[in-house]
Amino acid sequence: MIRFFDFIFSLFGIVFLLPLYIVLYFLGLLESGSPIFMQIRVGQNKQPFTMFKFRTMTLDTPSMLTHEINDVYITRYGHFLRRTKLDELPQLWNVVKGDMSLVGPRPGLFEDEALLALRDSRGVLTVRPGITGLAQLNKVDMSEPQRLVELDSHMLESMTLGQYFSIIFRSVFRKRANFKI
Repeated sequence: MIRFFDFIFSLFGIVFLLPLYIVLYFLGLLESGSPIFMQIRVGQNKQPFTMFKFRTMTLDTPSMLTHEINDVYITRYGHFLRRTKLDELPQLWNVVKGDMSLVGPRPGLFEDEALLALRDSRGVLTVRPGITGLAQLNKVDMSEPQRLVELDSHMLESMTLGQYFSIIFRSVFRKRANFKI
């Protein structure tokens, strides 16, 4: 049932937001010459997939874990995209393709072996990664792997259709979940 809603909402989002996609694409093209960022991420059952985002960093950014990269590599346009979360819009294509869900744990990198091991031990890698989730609502990222995995695990254990809609609503309207572990 959630896959059905993922597909319908993402397809609707792509069609409805197409003018915004075009504007953001051309602004990115003017800034970097390469507005779409593609990266191999860990998908459901540890299967690799290519995740799409609008580029927020310079082309010469070193390849390392996102939370370890210095902010000096983030472009001025990239700061805007990140602050507004518009850099995530191309991931709607990943949802339509079935690589991701709207709600789920954020897809990690294969290089982050510590996070992968924690997620594997808690069964987090058995589901599709998502654009948003309980951790994002609580402003927890991959720099806090233990807390991230606890929130992801709790979200997956208690996921209902109502919670799915609640997380989407809170993400769109930037309402914190204030969930404590």
